[in-house]
Amino acid sequence: MILNCVVIDDEFLARQYLKDYIARVPFLNLIGDYDSPLLIIEELKKGNIDIIFLDIQMPDISGLDFLGSLNPQPLIIFTTAYSEFALEGYEHNTVDYLLKPVSFERFLKAVNKTVNLASGLSKGIKTSETETRAEKKKWNNYLTIRADRKLYKINYPDIIFIEGQKAYVTFHTRDRKITALIAMKDLEESLPHDMFIRIHKSYIVAIKFLESLEGNVVTVGGNKIPVGRNYRDRIESIFRIK
Repeated sequence: MILNCVVIDDEFLARQYLKDYIARVPFLNLIGDYDSPLLIIEELKKGNIDIIFLDIQMPDISGLDFLGSLNPQPLIIFTTAYSEFALEGYEHNTVDYLLKPVSFERFLKAVNKTVNLASGLSKGIKTSETETRAEKKKWNNYLTIRADRKLYKINYPDIIFIEGQKAYVTFHTRDRKITALIAMKDLEESLPHDMFIRIHKSYIVAIKFLESLEGNVVTVGGNKIPVGRNYRDRIESIFRIK
């Protein structure tokens, strides 16, 4: 799921670090950044904005007043230097409240909360449309990720295993390694289940590259990888162990 977002803040530096954070998250697409809410009215009419990172204290119109004028309302994450506005922000059904200066970890937590809400909203889609997307997915044999300010196309057959490291994952392929900011849980759900299996909280492996199982260690494409206790049944089913 790719979410289109905009940043509205009258402080140039605040917009810059939010833009940098957004660029590091693969599922966020920045449409633009603005120093006044009044500048995005036309963009809002197009209906393609999913998230607004909105400052509260601005000269033309406050973020709270602007939010009250929106109908329908995109998902809102408030950004401000004034903690006293937090309660009022939540009363406007905002997703989260970020107090400046915002750390990347806190930013990511708010974004993940937004993704969960957006996913819940999308479940109202018609069954026929869902089936159509599922059919198309059968023909999609690769994934696209954002890393190092680039977009990479990674073919599923080339992935040997995926290693999780907190908020990041590293794709180990036949000829390269690529590290990107992706949640392991989201990645596990998006990968084809007939091609990949999660064997540890930190590892997803390609089934076709599985070579052997010895104790709690599997060999995958020549690499020794541990099997987590909670994932033992999964790997045993691959090796047909009853």
